[in-house]
Amino acid sequence: MNQRVKICLIASSGGHMNQLLSVSDGWNGRDVFFVTTKELLRQKLKQSGAVYIIGECNREHPLRIFKVLMRCLKIFIQERPNVIISTGAAPGLIMCVIGKAFRAKVLWIDSIANVEKLSLSGRLILPFADLFLVQWQSLADKYCKTVYIGATI
Repeated sequence: MNQRVKICLIASSGGHMNQLLSVSDGWNGRDVFFVTTKELLRQKLKQSGAVYIIGECNREHPLRIFKVLMRCLKIFIQERPNVIISTGAAPGLIMCVIGKAFRAKVLWIDSIANVEKLSLSGRLILPFADLFLVQWQSLADKYCKTVYIGATI
């Protein structure tokens, strides 16, 4: 069966999105769409694929988490990606969990800022990720199921 792969690229705005975009050679020419947290990124990203804005959320605002969850679920059902690639944070975790529930492959790239331990979102998605990449050898040595790739930026 020759199925075309669709990739969901999700990251919070700022450093998470910058790190995700730093590995864009990995999906150039592929069927991709972006999910992010702030409208100001739409113009920058729309040349590469559809862009969805879901808003910010974190553990301190449970209502926002629910809203982002519902938006992510709607986007996932509409787009049906086979692969989700994320650098975090909470919105990336949410989309990855939804993806795993629907059997999508999950690739997580933990932030280079995390030197001594994985991000909270990273620690939560680690058991479910199909591939979990870290940017520090010490983290790969410390956490099973992680792969050291070096710095992405």
